[in-house]
Amino acid sequence: MLTMRPWQFWMNTLVLSSQQNPPRFIELLMLLLAMVLLGIWQFLPDWPFLVLSLSYVVGAATSILVRETCLPSHQPRMTQITAVLLLIISIYGFTVLI
Repeated sequence: MLTMRPWQFWMNTLVLSSQQNPPRFIELLMLLLAMVLLGIWQFLPDWPFLVLSLSYVVGAATSILVRETCLPSHQPRMTQITAVLLLIISIYGFTVLI
């Protein structure tokens, strides 16, 4: 028998995290959408899926770098390195498409 309690827990966690730190929530959402689109692109190799996912990655990485510049977190160096790597990989993906 399925109860609603686990779903309520996840929904409350999602709402609370979006209220605590909205920019990080939007960045997470963009990266999750990018991963879903890359998964779709693996099965349907059509270039719009790849372009949209790379655009999401560029937007999220840029947002992370701007956020870390304005309000540093407790691990700023690791976050910045990850964002720069995401930017490099996505820009390389764009150059390969061109």
